[in-house]
Amino acid sequence: MSNNKHGNLSIDSDNLFPIIKKWLYSDHDIFYRELISNGCDAITKLKKLDMMGEYSLPADYKPQIQVLLNPEEKTLKFIDNGLGMTGEEVEEYINKVAFSGATDFIEKYKDKSSDDQIIGHFGLGFYSAFMVADEVTIDTLSFTEGATPVHWSCDGGTEFDMTDGTKDTVGTEITLYMNEDCLEFVNEYKAREVISKYCSFMPTEIYIKNVTAADEFEVINKEDKLDTDTVIEEIHEEAKTEEKTNENGEKEVVEVSPATDKLKIKKRPVPINDIHPLWAKTPKDCTDEEYIDFYRKVFNDYKEPLFWIHLNMDYPFNLKGILYFPKINTEYESIEGTIKLYNNQVFIADNIKEVIPEFLMLLKGVIDCPDLPLNVSRSALQNDGFVKKISDYITKKVADKLSGLCKTDKENYEKYWDDISPFIKYGCLKDTKFCDKMNDYILFKDIYDKYQTLPELLKPVEKNDDTKDSNSDNNDSSKEEDKRTTIYYVTDLNQQGQYINLFKEQNMNAVILNSTIDTSFITQLEQRNSDYKFMRIDADLTDTLKNDNEDLSNETTTLSELFKKVLNKDKLTVKVESLKNEEIASILTLSEQGRRMQDMFKMYAANGMGAMDPNMFAADETLTLNANNALVKYIFENNDADDVSLYVEQLYDLARITNAPLSVDDMTKFIKRSNDIMLKNLQK
Repeated sequence: MSNNKHGNLSIDSDNLFPIIKKWLYSDHDIFYRELISNGCDAITKLKKLDMMGEYSLPADYKPQIQVLLNPEEKTLKFIDNGLGMTGEEVEEYINKVAFSGATDFIEKYKDKSSDDQIIGHFGLGFYSAFMVADEVTIDTLSFTEGATPVHWSCDGGTEFDMTDGTKDTVGTEITLYMNEDCLEFVNEYKAREVISKYCSFMPTEIYIKNVTAADEFEVINKEDKLDTDTVIEEIHEEAKTEEKTNENGEKEVVEVSPATDKLKIKKRPVPINDIHPLWAKTPKDCTDEEYIDFYRKVFNDYKEPLFWIHLNMDYPFNLKGILYFPKINTEYESIEGTIKLYNNQVFIADNIKEVIPEFLMLLKGVIDCPDLPLNVSRSALQNDGFVKKISDYITKKVADKLSGLCKTDKENYEKYWDDISPFIKYGCLKDTKFCDKMNDYILFKDIYDKYQTLPELLKPVEKNDDTKDSNSDNNDSSKEEDKRTTIYYVTDLNQQGQYINLFKEQNMNAVILNSTIDTSFITQLEQRNSDYKFMRIDADLTDTLKNDNEDLSNETTTLSELFKKVLNKDKLTVKVESLKNEEIASILTLSEQGRRMQDMFKMYAANGMGAMDPNMFAADETLTLNANNALVKYIFENNDADDVSLYVEQLYDLARITNAPLSVDDMTKFIKRSNDIMLKNLQK
């Protein structure tokens, strides 16, 4: 049957190709993926026919796709040895199916901006070639017995020519006559770059060759020759000898390497892709070295990952992948992860947020889900319930891995914690289900350098009645809040060192929360659980740090009036307490909620999210003076002395320093005042 035919493509408009070229330009390299994927599909189908007994593959059959570049002729060829097409199939799949509904497509999208990624919305596949080519030809021969080869050509208009062809091997050869603006794709370096991007793990070996480049050669041992090798020259290397001194001190000639026969051959082609990616194997068949090598190869990261999760699921959907926890020592905002999404080993895109939970974007990894459509469209996936199930599954597997690690290998989990805690806390903020699963496996490092989970942390605190009562201020409105167990925390080990020492002296504990994310994180934990609350170590003085109550009303009245007057702070709350540590003169405490509000507005301001003055929400200050301290006693007993104002200001600034750095002006005054006090002491 003759294939000679000239006709019009099944569309009513002649402007389809200009639209394709314009709208797909931002992703014009994607034609590599489409054409190579089509070749892979053709090979897969042929192998299935062989398995079903409907076709017999040659004994020496080697499935492969060749990409041949010819910079001189400005052509690019894609050759596969798949099942090929008959004339009827070319008519059906190339001339008709690809353009079904094309008129509606043009009308619907002709006014869209050039930013729209149409290839992501429609399976244009083969026709993506016209993004870069002025003319495309197809030469194909079907596997069916007695099939006639077909030659098809189209110059990017609406007309095609189809005739009998000359191809004598089963498969398809597509030739692109490249547009002058797209000649970069005939450059071998560029071709390798793009094919590595999209096709690194496709299931059929892909070979790239520049047909205009000079042949390259390699030398092999004669016994290593393969039937496919092209021998250029036989090389005989004589044995190598050296003169050496033997045990008797005599010199003799010794053979150090035997004579060998070698062959100079044309360099063997090396596929650009790995057809058996690590994620496709079962976890028990993978070694740690393979996981680490794969990580370095895919992500070009020389550092070893901390650990990884191998996803392997067949039901209710097919999903495989590996998620790596990279070694990081930075705040979560600056972590840049990459999750590569594949479909049947074909790269789709990085970080598709509909498939991959947002907090997992901080990780590095690969996910292969054959059940997703090949041309993934972000907008089409947003409301897809199936896609949501995939996302939920991935979240569950990550939580299971982390909680399991904490339960069975806590020692290593603790080693990883400082690196992975920003990720876990971010995940808890972003995903309620993840937070539910991780709640009991979040670690807190305490001031004694020990790691504790939340349940472990709450146990000793619950037994300490003094600590539980230390936050009570006899205000009826806060009684309910005060029933919660208090977890004290530190944000700056140096700045809050005085408070830490006080806690250690009384065998009390506090956890270290010095990450940017911690304020939001502990607020969320409190909202989810009414049994405990977090309070910074300098938010209040627990009764454990004080001596038994004694009447200090006289001292409180006198010193409160004095400090408010000297400091010119009418709203400052001044308390006088008998602290167990006599060396401490003054302590400043800031209300927890007020300080958190301040921190929140500072964070918003730093992110450019608002211009509000954080001082509008300044935390309430309480200055506690230690009645057992000699300096406080001196001020009380000599409150009308000339130098008392110096000591009042100094005590206040010393207390402030343990909370936060002084401003430039206040620090200048503090230094000058310190010098004045020392001079006065020298003059006495």
